[in-house]
Amino acid sequence: QVQLVEWGGGLVQAGGSLRLSCAASGRTFSSYAMGWFRQAPGREREFVAAISWNGGTTDYTDSVKGRFTISRDNAKNTVYLQMNSLKPEDTAVYYCAARATITQSIPRTDYNVWGQGTQVTVSS
Repeated sequence: QVQLVEWGGGLVQAGGSLRLSCAASGRTFSSYAMGWFRQAPGREREFVAAISWNGGTTDYTDSVKGRFTISRDNAKNTVYLQMNSLKPEDTAVYYCAARATITQSIPRTDYNVWGQGTQVTVSS
């Protein structure tokens, strides 16, 4: 089973950009589909984006389509979330997650490995 570590969060003004990274331990990273989720204070953890084992297919929640891009580099055991045109409502703790199958999924219950999270704060 992989272990996940995220980084790249921070404080940014509205309209700015951040790139989150999530590195996985272990040699089986390419057999995992990966997802990004976020949780704002007082709210449930919600789906943001997901990517299949080889990056061939992706999914996004509607509110980030056209602004966020998920990608992965299996040679580096890393998945990324490029976030552009950030809005204050994007403020949350962002988590990467892995599921031990090649196809991505949206429900958080389909993911069985989680990182510790990285804080993203967007000021207006």
